[in-house]
Amino acid sequence: MCPSSLSASTARPDIAESLAEAIFSGRYAPGDLIPRELDLCETFGVSRSTVRSVLQNLVSAGLLVRISGQGTRVRELTQWHMLDPRVTEWMARYAEPNPRFQREIYAFRVAVEPFVAFLAASAATATDLLAIEQAYDGMARSLETPDHCWEGRSHDDYDVAFHEAIFAATHNVVWTQLSHVLRPTITVLVQRTNQSADELADSMERHRQVMEAIRLRQPERARACALAVLERTGQDLGIDTDPASMPALDPVFSHWQGDPS
Repeated sequence: MCPSSLSASTARPDIAESLAEAIFSGRYAPGDLIPRELDLCETFGVSRSTVRSVLQNLVSAGLLVRISGQGTRVRELTQWHMLDPRVTEWMARYAEPNPRFQREIYAFRVAVEPFVAFLAASAATATDLLAIEQAYDGMARSLETPDHCWEGRSHDDYDVAFHEAIFAATHNVVWTQLSHVLRPTITVLVQRTNQSADELADSMERHRQVMEAIRLRQPERARACALAVLERTGQDLGIDTDPASMPALDPVFSHWQGDPS
């Protein structure tokens, strides 16, 4: 495979990286105690002040809470600071083995991306359409190569770029900024799918329909097609995509009852 710009650093993990990996992978679940300071000092061969500094950084990121007389525990998922660049980077690197985390990310994307596609279909400029088309073309061309790589970028890279370009096409400062936060969350789902040739072809066709709906300025169709893309992602990840399983998202899912084409 070609090296991806989204891959984790090859540098030796430090204390923060090791603890983040253990937390995001689910080895330390919310409520679990992490090793004591002295144990971390011995494991990593560092001073107690170094360990305390690392733990404080993880506390400030919302991952840990220090309780007097008890130790340091992992906080509930809802307390993690998902807008913190450190947290989103760790999420992209390490979140795969945690099914709950995948479901949470997937539900968030289902709630957000169809509406963003709706806005993009109303606001996209020629420059925006070119960016979307170039990302789609990169996805298609990468699939024609044995290693799914084209011009030094992987299929996953182009897939993420496709979604980012749609966020940018809204010309809304909040959504545009949010796309950078969403990049790791998109990556968590994109890189974890293991698709056959037929499944990839189906996914590509669904992406194409989103692109065409935006190009033709058809907001409702763009919304429905974006949801169809996510349904494909859910199937590939083994996540239940039945609208009844996500009652809070029923208004969004209601637009996907017919053929999005």
